[in-house]
Amino acid sequence: MKLDELLAQSASQLLDERDVAMNQGLDAPLDIPHASHLGKVGSLHLYRCEVLPGSKMIADVPITLLPGNDMEATEGYLLGWGNGALLIQTFDHVGQTLEHCTLIPDTSGFLETGAARLSDMATKPDSFTLGPAERLVPWLQPSPGSDAQQIRDNIPTTVLSMQWGDDRASRWTKLTALIVDQVRKNKRILLVAPDHETVDALTGAVARALKMAALPHRSILCRYELPLTKEAATMPIYELGYEAQMYHFYAKANANKVALRKKYDRFRELTPILAYKRDKQKDLNEVKLLEWRLLTQLSDWQGKVKGIDKILLDYEALPIWKRMGMQFAGKNVATLAEYRVIYEGKIHGLMQEVEVAQARIKELIPEATIPKDMRPEYDVLKEEIKRLGGTKKIREMLSAGEGTNRQAFAQNKRVMATTPGRILTDPLFRKVPYDLLIVDDAPRIPTPLLLAASGLIRERIFLSGDTNDLVQGEHLGQMCWPHKFLGTMLSSPAQPAPVG
Repeated sequence: MKLDELLAQSASQLLDERDVAMNQGLDAPLDIPHASHLGKVGSLHLYRCEVLPGSKMIADVPITLLPGNDMEATEGYLLGWGNGALLIQTFDHVGQTLEHCTLIPDTSGFLETGAARLSDMATKPDSFTLGPAERLVPWLQPSPGSDAQQIRDNIPTTVLSMQWGDDRASRWTKLTALIVDQVRKNKRILLVAPDHETVDALTGAVARALKMAALPHRSILCRYELPLTKEAATMPIYELGYEAQMYHFYAKANANKVALRKKYDRFRELTPILAYKRDKQKDLNEVKLLEWRLLTQLSDWQGKVKGIDKILLDYEALPIWKRMGMQFAGKNVATLAEYRVIYEGKIHGLMQEVEVAQARIKELIPEATIPKDMRPEYDVLKEEIKRLGGTKKIREMLSAGEGTNRQAFAQNKRVMATTPGRILTDPLFRKVPYDLLIVDDAPRIPTPLLLAASGLIRERIFLSGDTNDLVQGEHLGQMCWPHKFLGTMLSSPAQPAPVG
C-alpha cells in the first residue's frame, strides 16, 4: 500500500468513526454536577469537572461549556482525566466554582476535521513533507505475506528509527540524550506522546536533561497547551507551557509597544503645537520688523521736526545772507511752520501704526513662546522617531503588534511537546515544519494520528514504546496499531488512560 492510499483509508476510517460517535451519543451534552477553577495561564483557564459514572470522551476534543450562572458560554478542549474528574481547558473564566453546568463535546467535529486533514495530505502532498512519512507505511499497513525482518532491513535507520523496552526510565534516558544531541545540531523536534499526562512527564524529563547539558531549556522547550501538573522530574513545567511563554513574551513586547505608542502619541501631540508656535514666531518676527521700520521712520520725522524748531529758534540770530539763501530755497518762517505741521501729521500716523504693531506683539509673544521643557522633549522624541525609521515605520510596528502571531512564536521553539490529537486538528501544526519526530508509547497512538504527525517532518522519525504493547507475530500486521479509532481513544474515570 502506498502512503496516499493509507491516508485516504485513514480519512475514510475517521469519517466512519464519526458516524459511530454520533450514533453512540458522544456529542450529547454532559451534566456536570460540580466544576472548579484550578488555575490560569495567559488567556487559558483550567477547570476540573466532576462527571457522572460511565461518561466517556476523547482527549483533545473541542468542547463548549455552558456555565449556567448567567454567564456566556465558553469554548475549549478536553485535556484528560485526573482523580476521576474531567480536566478541560477554556478560553474564558466563567467563575471559581460552577454548579450543575453543561458540557457539550464536539466529537464528530473533531473526527471530521481530522479526516479533512488526512484527505488534504493525500490530495495535496506538495503542502506537506511526506518523505519520512512514507517509511511508516510498511509498519502501519504491511502488505500480505511481508516478512517482519525484511521490512526492517528495507527501512533506512537514518529516516526511521525505533527503540523498544520494558523500562520507561531507560527509554527516556536514551530519548532525552537524543533530543539534547539534536538540539545541539540546531534541529527542530516535535515530541509526541499519546496523552497529556505522559507529555507532562516527558516534558519534565527533557527539561531536566537540557538543564543538565547547560542548555537554556526555557527558550528551547515548549509544552503545547496547559500542563496538567505544575512539576515533573523536579522541573517546574508550568513555565514551559506554550501559552505561559507566549503570554510572557508578548506581555514584555506589548510593554515595549505601550512605551513606544506613548512616545509616538506624545510626538504627534507636540508636532502641531510646535508647528503652531513656529508660525506664530514667524508672525512675531515680521511684526517686530515692521515695528522697527515704523520706529525708524518715526525717528527720522521727529529729527526733521527738531531741525525746524532749531531753525525757527535761531532764525533771528542768523546772518542776512543765510536768511536770503533759505528764502531762495523756500525755507522762510511761514513755510517752515507749514512743514512742521506736515511732519507732525506724519509722526502722529506713525505713532498709531506703532501702537497697533506693539499691541499685536503683546498678543503674539505668549502664543509664540515655547515652554522651557517642551523643546528638549520634542528634540529627544524626534531623534527617537528618526532612529526607528520614521512615523510610517512606527505605525507599521504598532499595527503589527495588535495581534499575537502564534505561528512565529512556535517556529522559534526548538522542541515542541504535545499530543497527536492536537497535531491532527490544530491548524498551527499544519504551518510549522519540524526536522525530527519523536513518538513515545507509539503503539498506543492510532494510525491516523501518527500519519498526521509524520506529515510535518522533513528528516527523521523516531518511534519508542513498551515492548509489551507490541504483539509479536509472524507478520507486522499483528502489531497493536488499532483498527478502531474510538476503541483506542475513548477513556473514562474508570479507564484513565487508553491502552493499545
